[in-house]
Order: sequence, then C-alpha cells, then structure tokens
Amino acid sequence: MPAERDPTYLSSTHQVENQPPALEDYNLYAEDSALQEAVNREGGAWAQQDLARFGAECGLPERIALGFHANANKPQLLTHDRFGHRIDHIDFHPSYHQLMDIAISEGLHASPWTDPKPGAHVARAAKYYLHTQVEAAHGCPITMTFAALPALRHQPNLFAQFAPKITSTIYDGRNLPDGQKLGLTIGMAMTEKQGGSDVRSNSTQAYAVGTEGAGEAYELVGHKWFVSAPMSDAFLVLAQTPAGLSCFLVPRWRPDGSKNALQIQQLKNKMGNIANASSECELRGALGWMVGEPGRGVPTIIEMVAMTRYDCMIGSSSGMRQATVQAIHHTRHRQAFGALLCDQPLMQNVLADLALESEAAMTLTLRMARSMDQQDQEHERLLARIATPIGKYWICKRTPNHAYEAMEVIGGMGVMENTIMPRLYREAPVNAIWEGSGNVQCLDILRAIAKEPQVLEAYFNELQRASGCDRRFDEFVAELQRNFKQTPQQQWPYHARYFADHMALALQAALLLQHAPNTLADAFIAARLVARSHANYGCLPSGLDLNSIINRAF
Repeated sequence: MPAERDPTYLSSTHQVENQPPALEDYNLYAEDSALQEAVNREGGAWAQQDLARFGAECGLPERIALGFHANANKPQLLTHDRFGHRIDHIDFHPSYHQLMDIAISEGLHASPWTDPKPGAHVARAAKYYLHTQVEAAHGCPITMTFAALPALRHQPNLFAQFAPKITSTIYDGRNLPDGQKLGLTIGMAMTEKQGGSDVRSNSTQAYAVGTEGAGEAYELVGHKWFVSAPMSDAFLVLAQTPAGLSCFLVPRWRPDGSKNALQIQQLKNKMGNIANASSECELRGALGWMVGEPGRGVPTIIEMVAMTRYDCMIGSSSGMRQATVQAIHHTRHRQAFGALLCDQPLMQNVLADLALESEAAMTLTLRMARSMDQQDQEHERLLARIATPIGKYWICKRTPNHAYEAMEVIGGMGVMENTIMPRLYREAPVNAIWEGSGNVQCLDILRAIAKEPQVLEAYFNELQRASGCDRRFDEFVAELQRNFKQTPQQQWPYHARYFADHMALALQAALLLQHAPNTLADAFIAARLVARSHANYGCLPSGLDLNSIINRAF
C-alpha cells in the first residue's frame, strides 16, 4: 500500500443502494381503492371514517412489529404451577396479548352481534381484513369467539349467562374462572384422532350429572385431537350421548373456582400459525352444559363452523392483499438491468396477475358479508349457504401459490425471516385445511344443493346480474349450466372440484363485471375464463392495460 494512501478506506466496503425501504407508515385502507369501493357498495359506508383511522394504525411501524414479535416467540404450555397444581396455562409473548386487545377493543369478535345494524358484517369484515394483514394467527381465537355466539343462542340460559362477557370489548387474558374476568374468549373442540372431519365417529362420551337434556350439566370423558385456541375461557365441544352426538359448552374452570378436568396434553408444533396455540386435550370428567337438543350436536355447532369458514375467506383474502402490496412496493424501488422492476413487461404481467387474484378474492368476500347482513332476504340466505363453501374452497386454495409468487417477486430477500413474506407463505395453507379442507367444501356445496335445490337457483340468479356484460362470461356460465344438467347426479361427487372451481370463477367474474373498472374485469375474464390452460401467475394475454391494474392495487 502506498504510504500516502489514507488507511480509513478500509472502514467502508460499500454503500447500501437499490434496496427498497420498509413498507410501513402507510394507511392500509386509504391505499386500497377496491376495498373502499366494496365497503361503500355492500352497505358499510357509515364505517369509512373509522376504517380509515384503523387503516392508518395498522401501517404504523410499532403495530407491524407486534406481528413479528408474536411469531418469533411461540406460546409455551405450563401444565402445572411450581407447587404442583394443575393450571393448563399457556404463556404468550406480550405482543400477542396486545394484538388480542386491539382486535377485541375494535369489536372484531362481536360487533355484528352487539350492534346488528345494516352493513355491520361488511364493516367488521373490512376491519378484520386490515388487522390480519398485520398478523393473522391470533385471528383464530377472535374468529372462534365471533362464531360461537350464533351456536350459543341455541341455549338461551347459557347465552344469557355468558354472552355479556363474550361480547365485552375488554380483553382479559388471565387464566381465571369466568366469574373473575371482564371478558371471555371461546374455543372449539370437534375433531378426534380416528375421525378428523368425520365428527360423527367421535368417541368422547358425555354422562348426565343429573337430569338429561338441553342446558343440563354433563361430565365429558374422551380426547380431542385438535383444540382450537386452548387458552380460551370455554369451548364448544362435541360428545356422544344416548341420543347421539351433542354439543356442550365446557369452561376451563368450574363454577366453584376449581380447575375443570379439561387437560392440555401438548401444543401442536405447527409449520405456520405460530403465534396462535393449538393443542391436544383430554377430558377426564370435564363439566359441560348441553347446548341445543340432545343428538343435534352437528346442526347446533354447524352455525359456528359456517362463520369460521367465512372468516377463513377474509383471512386468506387479507394474506393475498398483503403479499400483493409487498411485491408491488418492492418492484417500485428495485432496479435490474437498467430499469425499475415495475416497468419491465414480464414483471408487470406477474404483478397484474397477483393484483387480479387479490381484488377478486376481496370482492367475493365482501359480497358475502352483505349476504350475512341480509339473512332476512331469501336470496341472500340461499346465496350465503352455497357461496360460502365456494369462496372458502377457492380463495383459501389460491392463497399458497399466490404467496409464493409474491415471494419470488421479491427474490432472495423474500425468504428472509426478518421480512413478512415467510410468515405469509407459512400461513397461506392454514385456512385451506382448517375448518374443512378443499374436498369437504366441495362436497358441502353438493350437500347444500341436495338438501335445498333453491341454492343453485340463487347462485345462477346472482350470475344473471352480470348477463350481457361480456360474451365470454355468458358462454362460460352457459357451459357451467350445461355441465350441471348433463352430468348424472351420482357422478357429481367425482366432479365436485370441477364444479367448485368454475362456480368460484364465474361468481368472481360476475362481481367484477358489475363493480370493477372495465380494464380489470376484462383482464380477469381473459385470464381466468378464456385462457384456462396456464398454471402459473404471469401468463396474462396480450392487449391488457396492466399499468392501470397495478396502480389500482396500490
């Protein structure tokens, strides 16, 4: 080294260049034109100001950090205290409790039930959609609590006793008897090792303490292979009685303040959904009260399941949205081969395709929220019955590949654990599997048609609202109708995925034709209804206005 050279040149090897800033300090609602339009259209216009306030909070760095901290610190099970008492306590990082507190104080667990005005489900869905972009795993206990109330109404005395604290906007995460708490959360325990989704094969038995029947006390003996949100204060549980499978409300603590005999064996070691606890439990004479009539456990709890399936649609749509904006943000700040990535034709093809999928998912989800707000209208009731499993199947199944494609857009940084992308990717399959896998949803569509044929009529009536808007759409719908008529009904189960796929695409296309810009609806139909042979994102046909689609997305 020449003597005159300054040795401080060794102190710096390079400047950090061509790297995007962190995506934070932005308003998740104000940046989402399609969501704003959907909220207005579907009946939630009165919530716009509150959603804009909440959207800004969701974009704050400290709010985003909560999601990272909650997932970096898994919940830990403490079966006993240091004195040897059975406590079945689950220890969470403080960030998890903060996220739960935000969700409950914002009413995500109960607002449509406590204030059932027009658009209540729409407003709640939009806020849940924003919140779960920050962190999705803690949405499980929020969803379970939200969905439990319709089921609990089957037993008025239990509803009157527990509903005030279930609907409370005070989050109380302490492991105490419900009488000592300010707010309660509810979990669910349905599946067992031998049956999974086939809950009628459950072996858990319920024995009457005294008088048998609805609202009466029973002791439950058995096991549950998958208990959702085991830190909850009470659970809806299925167990066998002499009359058949029945539903019970099982508290963590007995009314006398002693620990109920519902014992957590272990927490599930999941690949995703890390911040949330899921468990295996044994019931060793656990006290529970029958909800609804004996032997009617499945019809009683199915209302809870239907609501949780709908929340799976919200959660998966939310994951798509966050993956899309992360990809677009990255490409607007990253150059390669002499140009910004977002200006390069092939990247535009991929980004626009991701944006199409995201908006279509959200649009269908918010349309179903309106159906839930208008269950007193027969068309809406029938549509919700068939379109919920359609949407749950399709949107949740599309999310994993969508997350991967967005991750690939970001490249090597997309697989780094200090970015949100690995979490989005791991979370993506969860909603597709939980609350009934793809096959279960497809068969549920057929079950709905068999039980109440009017649901299929309501579905095609909904499509009819877009009839005449686009010849390609009309031809697609006509083909779907022909296949329903020409396929023998005994063969429908074999072709159930074909029907579910095409019903989802047709319904999304119908909604976009009515409500989205022409450029976006045209691209969706060209890519999804006409060019159906491609398997990957980024294969959009030529002649589409990709820039407008990308700019609309973010």
